Formats: sequence, C-alpha cells, structure tokens
Amino acid sequence: MATPLRDTMPDFIAAAEAAADVAGAVIRPLFRSRLLVEAKGDASPVTEADRGAEQAIRALLQERFPDHGLWGEEYGPERAAAEYLWVLDPIDGTRAFVTGRPLFGTLIALLRNGRPILGLIDQPALGERWLGVAGQPTRFRSPLGGAAGCRPCARLAEAELSCTSPDIFSPADRPGFERLRAAARRVTWGGDCYSYGLLALGLVDVVAESTMKPWDWAALVPVVEGAGGRVTSWDGEPLTLESDGRVLAVGDPALLPEAVRLLQG
Repeated sequence: MATPLRDTMPDFIAAAEAAADVAGAVIRPLFRSRLLVEAKGDASPVTEADRGAEQAIRALLQERFPDHGLWGEEYGPERAAAEYLWVLDPIDGTRAFVTGRPLFGTLIALLRNGRPILGLIDQPALGERWLGVAGQPTRFRSPLGGAAGCRPCARLAEAELSCTSPDIFSPADRPGFERLRAAARRVTWGGDCYSYGLLALGLVDVVAESTMKPWDWAALVPVVEGAGGRVTSWDGEPLTLESDGRVLAVGDPALLPEAVRLLQG
C-alpha cells in the first residue's frame, strides 16, 4: 500500500531543501571560475559543477529514500518505475552558468506515479529559492525581495512572454511560437528555469518552449501552479513523462485557451 502523502511530505520537503543546499555548495565556488567545459552529445556545455552537484543530490536522496527512483540529466534513470521518482537537473541553464549570468538554477522534483507533487527551483548564486508542493501555495525566499503569486493578465496583448532562445524551436514548432509572439505585448529572451520562477512572482505572464526533457519541466509544475498559474503541453493537456517536450506556462489561466489556439494553429 502506498504511504499516505500527508504523512511523508514534510520529509520530502526537508530532503529537497537539503539536496539544494548540498548542490549549491558544489556550484557556488565554481560560478564565474575558469572551468573545463566539455561537449555532450547534444552539444550543450557540461561542467564539473553539473556532475558534482548531481552526485551530491543523488547521494543525499539515496541515503534518505533508498526505495525511491532517481532520474537526473547527467547520470540518467535509476529505479525509474518506482512509485516515487526524483527528477533532477543540477544546473538548468548551463550556458548561462558558464558565461557568468545568474539565470540558471538547480531543479529538484518529486513525482508520485508520474505526477509532480513537489518542485524546487534554487538559484544558488543569488540565494533565491522557490518551493512548490501540490495543493499548497508556492513559497519563495530571496534577499532581493519579491513574493510568490502570479498576476492577473487575461489578454495576450498585455502579456510579457519569455523564452530561452528562438533556436530551440524546430521548423514545425516555429510558426506556432511566432503566432504567440506576435500576439503578446513583447518577448524577453533568456532565462531557462528562472523565467518560470519570475512567472511565479507575477513578473512574466507566459513562457512557451519546446525540446524540454522531464528534468527541465517537472520541478516547474508545482512552483507555477502553486502560485496560481498553469503548466501544460502546447495542446493544453497536463504534462507527463511521455510528453513531446513542448511546454506552455501561463500565470493567468485565462490566457491558456488563446495561447493554445495560437500555438496549435
């Protein structure tokens, strides 16, 4: 029988926070230092910070929850069919990291039977952290200020749109994004997971991206939805581990139908 979620969530939250702390201890000394950057198979940069941070997270979670599954960007899946699966991206936005821009983050998610129930975005250089738990308001702390909560914005013509890069779209996906871009007030490029954190603070209204892997989006769902927003695929359906990598986040759920219509064409 599955363990009742209400009895274990405080332990899960404590573990996610501790995992972010140990990852940050690896990442911060290497930020803006001279790093050996290698090329992975997809040509994205990977550093000793990525690997060291994921190793630290895995060691902590394996010690606390030996029966849970783990799936990280750097070291792949382990017990991925388990009821509880931790999905990890030690540095989401590695290009920002290696170029000295604090627009990256550590992503830690916990899925139960494939559904995200906990998500954490940690920005270790700035000391900012978003924590989302299914059914609870998103928590945010930062020395820079700000409060969790998406803002009302019912019309795309008034919406701030964000996207990491125009280069992430395939030829098939680009027309849909261009329709959305044309309807929005303006677009801001760059940000990776940080853009979704800003959406959860009411500073961005829409994020639309593609080619995202589960470790890119799993932690974002509880954070955004706990702040009042929605995260779906481009067809407006909930994301699953089998989703095609096209992700849409809106701060005001009223934006969702129009955004889906434009993306779908």
